[in-house]
Amino acid sequence: MPFPNMALEEYLLLQVGPDECILYLWQNKNTVVIGRNQNCWKECRVAQLEESGGYVARRLSGGGAVFHDTGNLNFTFLARKAAYDVPRQTEVILRAVSSFGIDARRSGRNDITVDGRKFSGNAFYQTGDRCYHHGTILINADIPMLSHYLHVSAEKLRSKGVDSVKSRVVNLCDINPDITVEKMKARLITAFEEVYGVTPEPIGRDEINQAELERLTQKFSDDTWRFGRPIPFTCQLEKRFAWGEIQLQLHVHGGQIVEAAVFSDAMNAELISRIPAALQGVFFSSDLLSEALGQISCADEAERDMTSDIKNLIKEQEF
Repeated sequence: MPFPNMALEEYLLLQVGPDECILYLWQNKNTVVIGRNQNCWKECRVAQLEESGGYVARRLSGGGAVFHDTGNLNFTFLARKAAYDVPRQTEVILRAVSSFGIDARRSGRNDITVDGRKFSGNAFYQTGDRCYHHGTILINADIPMLSHYLHVSAEKLRSKGVDSVKSRVVNLCDINPDITVEKMKARLITAFEEVYGVTPEPIGRDEINQAELERLTQKFSDDTWRFGRPIPFTCQLEKRFAWGEIQLQLHVHGGQIVEAAVFSDAMNAELISRIPAALQGVFFSSDLLSEALGQISCADEAERDMTSDIKNLIKEQEF
């Protein structure tokens, strides 16, 4: 099951020291992992996945859905904010992959590619001064199964200028047949040592609080966390922007928003998660809803742009 792996990831995040950077390597079998704010029913074929013995899991970070099997290797870099350095962390991945003679490149904020095809999708999470950067490395993954279980919207594919999931991704073993998961693990550890200039120290099982790990495992396996709680919406808005796709569901009663749900593959999970509370109790009016969104505190220009886009989406409806 994927839930102990995800629990250990959060546990390490909560335990990482001020001057540490932890590299955690892990794998799941037959699992679709969705972003923190995604609608699982829209992102994957839930029934077929579970009937085949697979799992749906929800992570803490934002971004889109990914498929994990044992041909895929997951990595997580965990650090306090002062030691958190995404370019440096990405360099570990690039150096490990390049050691197999592959010219990998970072593409945008969250992909690592070779010849324009993606083999690694990355996502990010922060709570207080604790941060993590995690992602996939497709080595010998079952691409047909990935395509089968994941729903990727036509709008998203068009925005990337491709026709299908298969055309977007590539296994590293298709470029260099000598690559295996075990070899990649060893190269990542070597690259980690080279980039950080220290000899990594393994974390032993006896250093992990098993009771706390079990508590976190229960959290990630809970159906309410994994699937979310559906609301009886009376209005739904949906659009894709440069920063990601958003689906807004509003339950209206007596002219007021009694509940709101927001689903998105946006990397900024925190901003998206603040929207439902901002809309609850507001009268069902484009102007009033836009005004309520304007009250959300934005940390930077990117968050202000996202909020502005959502406000414009609401204003376009003229209700």
